[in-house]
Amino acid sequence: MEKGIRVAALLVTVITLVSLVDIFFDALLSCLLLVWKHTAEGIAVPVLGETNEMEIELLTWVSFGLAVMVVYGMKGRLKAAFRGKPWRWYAVLILPLLMVVMVVCVANWGAGHGVFFRSAGDMGIYYDQIFTYIGWGVLSGLSLFAVTASVFGMDRIYVEQKKAEQFQVQAAVYQTLEEQYAQAERLRHDLKNHVLALRGLWEEQAWEKLGEYLKRMENRERFEMCEEATGNRAVDALLCQKRKLAEEKEIDWECDVRIPKQGCVNEFDLCVLFGNLLDNALEACERLQQKGKGQERGEQPFIRVRAQTVKNCFLLEVKNSMDSEERQRDGSAKKENPQSHGIGLLNVSDAVQRYNGVMNTEIQDGMFDISILLPMGKPFMTRNGLFETKC
Repeated sequence: MEKGIRVAALLVTVITLVSLVDIFFDALLSCLLLVWKHTAEGIAVPVLGETNEMEIELLTWVSFGLAVMVVYGMKGRLKAAFRGKPWRWYAVLILPLLMVVMVVCVANWGAGHGVFFRSAGDMGIYYDQIFTYIGWGVLSGLSLFAVTASVFGMDRIYVEQKKAEQFQVQAAVYQTLEEQYAQAERLRHDLKNHVLALRGLWEEQAWEKLGEYLKRMENRERFEMCEEATGNRAVDALLCQKRKLAEEKEIDWECDVRIPKQGCVNEFDLCVLFGNLLDNALEACERLQQKGKGQERGEQPFIRVRAQTVKNCFLLEVKNSMDSEERQRDGSAKKENPQSHGIGLLNVSDAVQRYNGVMNTEIQDGMFDISILLPMGKPFMTRNGLFETKC
C-alpha cells in the first residue's frame, strides 16, 4: 500500500505538471497565432483550424513537446523533493493535486461544450477567442504555481522539521555531556579526600575498614575519564563518546583537536559540527564493514579528526573511509535511513553560515574528506539568540 501511494503521488504530480504546462503553452501559442493571422495576414475574424486543419494538431504536439521538456528539466528538483519521505507525506500531497486536476477538468469540459470568455458581445468573436486563451493561460499558470508550491513547499517544511528535531536531539546530547563532565569534576574533587581517608586507614592498619571503603568506592557510580584534551570540556566529552563507538566497531581512530580558548565559536555549535561530522563518518565506516570491502586486503576503516587555528581561522577537518560506490550527485553518501538523508550536513551548513565560514567536501580513492574554515572574528549575538562573527 505504501509503495502504491508513493507511485500514485509521483504519477499524479508528473501528469498534472505536464497537463498544466501543456495547457499554458497551447493557450499562449494559440493566442499568438490568432494575433498573427489578424495583423500579418489581414484576416478580420481568424478561427484556428478553419483554413488549415493541421495547425490545431501541430499546436497540440508542439505545446505537448514543450511541456515534456519543461517537466523533464525539473527532474532533478522533483527527485530531491520526493526522496526519502514517509508514505503519509505522499498521501497528503495527493489531495491538493487532485483538487487542481478537478478544476482543470471542469474548465476543460466547459471549453469543450462552447463555454468561453465573452466581451459583452460588442468586440467580436476574434477578441472573445483572445480573452478565452488568455483566461486559459492565467488559469493554467495559477494552477501550475499551486502545484509547484505544494510539492516544493511541503518538501521545505519537511526538511525544516527534521532539522529542528535533530537540533533538539543535539541540544539534549549537549546537556548530557555537560552533566557528565560536571560529574567528572566532582569525582576529581573528591579524589583527594578519598586518598587521605585510605591513607589514614592504611596507617592504622584497619584492613577490614580499608577493604569496605574500597568496596564502597568500587560500587559507586563511576565516570570513565577520557584521553582527549582539546581545550573545551564539551568537545572532550563528545570526542570521548565517539572514540568509544569507533573502538567498539574496530574503526581506526586518530584525533588531533585543539580548540582555541579565545575562539568565537560557542560550545553548542562546536558540538553540532563535531557531532554531525563524526556520526556521518561512523555510519560510512560501518556500512563499509557490513559490505566486507577492504577486509580481504587487510584494510581497516579509519576516521581522522583534525582541528586547529590557521591564520586567525578555526580549521576543522574530518576524513573517513567509505564505499566509493555510494557517491551521489550531491557528494553525500547514501544512508540506510533515507528519511534522515542529508539532515546532519544541513545543520552543519547552517552553523557554518552563521559564522560566515566555508565548507568543502571531496571524495576520492574511497575516502570522504570534509573541511570547515570559520573566521575567528569578534562574535556578536543576533535577535534570535544565535552567534555570528564579524571579521
